[in-house]
Amino acid sequence: MAAENFQDRIWERLEQGRQAKAAQGGYVGYGSPAFGQRSLNGELVEKPDEQQIIELIRRHHKSGKSLQQVADWLNQNGYTTKRGQQWQRISVKRVLDRLYGRLSRISGMEPQTEEPDKL
Repeated sequence: MAAENFQDRIWERLEQGRQAKAAQGGYVGYGSPAFGQRSLNGELVEKPDEQQIIELIRRHHKSGKSLQQVADWLNQNGYTTKRGQQWQRISVKRVLDRLYGRLSRISGMEPQTEEPDKL
């Protein structure tokens, strides 16, 4: 019983530490960093080569290409995912979701930030 309580307190302290680090913008290590980022000394930093691919994805999608067309273009031009795989429609969608947030987008409009209702 005492060992169980001790273990619970350890997990609680670890979780509090992770939450504090995340609140300060630190990377807490849950899964691999998103495409375009890497972990350096516990902090997320941009990967310039992947950031360029993100910009290509954004521009091609904004020009009206479908997710599949963007994936096909990336594959035809030798670009690979973080793990060296070919691009799939869902991979492109995930990059765009992170870029614009999960809000639905209207072509040509920037994502809206949430603001309190103004009366």
